[in-house]
Amino acid sequence: MNERKQAIFETLPVKQAVLLQAMPGVASQMVTLVYNLADTYFVGLLNDPNQTAAITVAFPSFLMLTAISNLFGVGGASAIARSLGRKDDQGARHISAISMWFGLLAACLFSGLFYLLMDPVLHLCGATGDTYALASGYAFWVVALGGPFVVMNTLFANLVRAEGGAAHASLGVSLGGVLNILLDPLFILPQFLGMGAVGAGMATALSNVAATLYFTGYLAVKRRSTVLTPSPASLRYAPVYLKTILSIGLPSALQYALTVVAVSAQSKFVSKYTTQAVAALGIIKKLDMLPLYFSTGVSNGILPLLAYNYSSGNRERRAAVFRFGCCLTVGFSLTCVVVYEIFAVQLSSLLIKDPVTIAYSAAFLRRMVTCMPLMALCYPMIIQFQAMGEVKASLACSILRKGILDIPLLFVMDSLFPLYGCMWVQPIVDAISLVVAAAFYRGALRREAARPLSSSPGL
Repeated sequence: MNERKQAIFETLPVKQAVLLQAMPGVASQMVTLVYNLADTYFVGLLNDPNQTAAITVAFPSFLMLTAISNLFGVGGASAIARSLGRKDDQGARHISAISMWFGLLAACLFSGLFYLLMDPVLHLCGATGDTYALASGYAFWVVALGGPFVVMNTLFANLVRAEGGAAHASLGVSLGGVLNILLDPLFILPQFLGMGAVGAGMATALSNVAATLYFTGYLAVKRRSTVLTPSPASLRYAPVYLKTILSIGLPSALQYALTVVAVSAQSKFVSKYTTQAVAALGIIKKLDMLPLYFSTGVSNGILPLLAYNYSSGNRERRAAVFRFGCCLTVGFSLTCVVVYEIFAVQLSSLLIKDPVTIAYSAAFLRRMVTCMPLMALCYPMIIQFQAMGEVKASLACSILRKGILDIPLLFVMDSLFPLYGCMWVQPIVDAISLVVAAAFYRGALRREAARPLSSSPGL
């Protein structure tokens, strides 16, 4: 690691270090959101609820790609940062190669399996006779064909960020986002190729290919100054490092995987009402991702700082990084809640012009975002657990937030308040999750305080 990158982790003022790491991380997440918003926006211009609903139905499968990426990307990034904190550059090199190759293998396996099971999966996610053909066309390009590139794009960004290259991580992801915005109208709109939702899938796939090529070029150019390497020779160390990568990345991956289950279940509940309601759910799922992705971006950005300083024993700096990161996430989410509550109708109308869909969307949005600030505090806590190697706490909070409570609450709330009760599930889950995360966090701090400063936590 060069002196400039080392300064970010060790000596730069905390607020400056956090901003240098977190803001590119936020930019990466915003670009990921743009991928989905751009598809929804340009498909919405067709003013066809079936087209918008098709993207909504396919979205859970796209989230599974993020789960795979996080398994090896977040896990690898934390392990790399902790190795660098112990001045173990060679270990960081082995971890990076193992993360890359196993991430690629998992992505290819998932994409192949999805292609074979596409029909039952999409129907389970709420596809109907009106939306299945469109949803399968979109999912073929984004998941079955483009899935490995989606995974590697995000995985590379996490690994590059782990050694202090947050700006390059953001640039690579942003390249794909800009290209997606440029290609979407060309592939979707009737005055050009007119392929609708299927064209949106093609544009997204090509954009991820471009971003992955950027990161591949980055590794080639920086090969003498970076610990990141795709060297297959490092795979012989997989028995040493793979367990650590998987144990750290599992909570993030599982949270996204369980999000797929929760989103699919919610779509299935809503699909028994109207197609406009399903389209509205897809719209607000994109809008409410703005504070979610901001919190995720900040959390991913500060993960290397937290892991490095935890591994090197600098508790004061680690705590200061965590506090400032929480201030950023909570402040932004509070702003989003105010804007969403006031301008729900106007924001929904940006993505579709159908008045029935807009009415559903505004009503859904105002309910779903009420506890966003609690979520914005919970995410940095989970990342903190991963940085500290508190696997059980991170896993428990991830499963609780997405998995244990969602589906039972959907049955209860939908029976009490048909359709609209489904939108209150996430606020309830966020509130409960924060209480549990806070309890785990206090326990983690007590255990850290009991450990002598001189003892360096290993992998």
